[in-house]
Order: sequence, then structure tokens, then C-alpha cells
Amino acid sequence: MEDVKCIMAIVERGRADKIIEKAKKAGAKGATIMYGRGTGETEAKRFLNIHVESSKEIIIILAEKEKYKPIFDAIVEAGELKKPGTGIVFTLAIDELVGLRHRKEFEK
Repeated sequence: MEDVKCIMAIVERGRADKIIEKAKKAGAKGATIMYGRGTGETEAKRFLNIHVESSKEIIIILAEKEKYKPIFDAIVEAGELKKPGTGIVFTLAIDELVGLRHRKEFEK
């Protein structure tokens, strides 16, 4: 499955829908959103006396390796991820993949 990349973005809760909309316009066929909680909140409150929202949305998108970059760039732009504290985005290589039989571009 060397031809597939996983794009993962972790953003503040409530921002994923806008980001996914832009990612789809850039070529993403779909996305999965999971919810999580950051662990840095306690330390930030204690040392900086500020409230940091710890509730996160985790966006997972699988894309063909040759088509992932515009999607990645759209996520960065829509999420304003170059600004400090807005979230992170990264890619992972996919070694094995089962369950996308309905997506012919991922079948081998």
C-alpha cells in the first residue's frame, strides 16, 4: 500500500467541518473525525493562568500518494495551522489497508 498516505490533523473542537470542506474541494473523497482531549491544559493553566481548550477534533483522511499534497495544503490553509496554537497536521505512510473495497482507487 505504498501508494496511500494518511493525513492526520488535530484541531480545536468545532473547526473540523470547515477544514474537511476545503479538503474535499482539494480532492479528498471523505474524512473521519474523532474527538480527543489534549494533555497540556493543566500545565498551561498552572503556569500561564490562562484557559486552554483541551477538547480536540482529530481528522483522518486517506489519499493517494500522488494526490495528497493539495489536500494537505488545503488543511493547513483552512485550519490556519501555520499560526501558533491552532493545531497540527502530519502524514503517515500506510503499510496495510483493508476495508476500502468501495474505493477503486485504493484497490490493488
